[in-house]
Amino acid sequence: MPRSKRSKLVTLARTEKKGRANKVRIFDDVRKALDTHRYVWALDLEGLRTPDLQDLRRDWTGSKLILGKKKVLRKALGETPEEEYKDNLHELTSYDSDGFVGYLFTDEIPETVEAYFRAYVKTGFSRAKSKSPITFVVPEGILYSRAGQVPVEEDVPMQHTMEPTLRNKFEMPTKIVRGKITLTEPYPVVKEGEMLSVKQALILKTFGVAAAEFRVKMLAYHDGESSKVTEVDGKKKQTKAAPVKAEDKE
Repeated sequence: MPRSKRSKLVTLARTEKKGRANKVRIFDDVRKALDTHRYVWALDLEGLRTPDLQDLRRDWTGSKLILGKKKVLRKALGETPEEEYKDNLHELTSYDSDGFVGYLFTDEIPETVEAYFRAYVKTGFSRAKSKSPITFVVPEGILYSRAGQVPVEEDVPMQHTMEPTLRNKFEMPTKIVRGKITLTEPYPVVKEGEMLSVKQALILKTFGVAAAEFRVKMLAYHDGESSKVTEVDGKKKQTKAAPVKAEDKE
């Protein structure tokens, strides 16, 4: 049986004073979830929207998904062998160095968790400072709401009231011809793989380009019974090796 570490006193004095009550609540929620559930998974949730997170919570009723400041979550799990709440649990905190990480506490077997998240994918609008999933060029001529993404007969001309925004805010070469917005020349918005600016992201959203895919990356999980941490898709944070002393070389 794993040795008990539940009697150790952990202080949150080094965390920020602002919102301390919420930090204490998250800390307590993590400890309670560790007592209740066998497995705890470190998940990379970078890019997921609030509605998607709400869907995850609904799908995992009976389990517990906890998000919060990394510093508080690390304190709750334990960052060192001396501080960890359960044996080897500190190893799980080494997977949260990149992105937005949340922890899923569950009794579902690892195969079930992996099957769920392998199949989980959400589409949405790309955000600024993310890579564009497609090359997008607005074609010359009458401007349609989907800008050539669907056949003309399935589309509708963009409302003429949008013309000032397109011309002034997006700097598109537009003018009104017979009551319809017309583009005087093709307008390249972005190339696939290019980092999106705020303006480019807004243009893609204006034309309904929801081509970005968001997935949940499983980093690793801890088994409360075996006290083992298993890496899944994560990359463990590397620690710098201690310098070799002169006497060690002899």
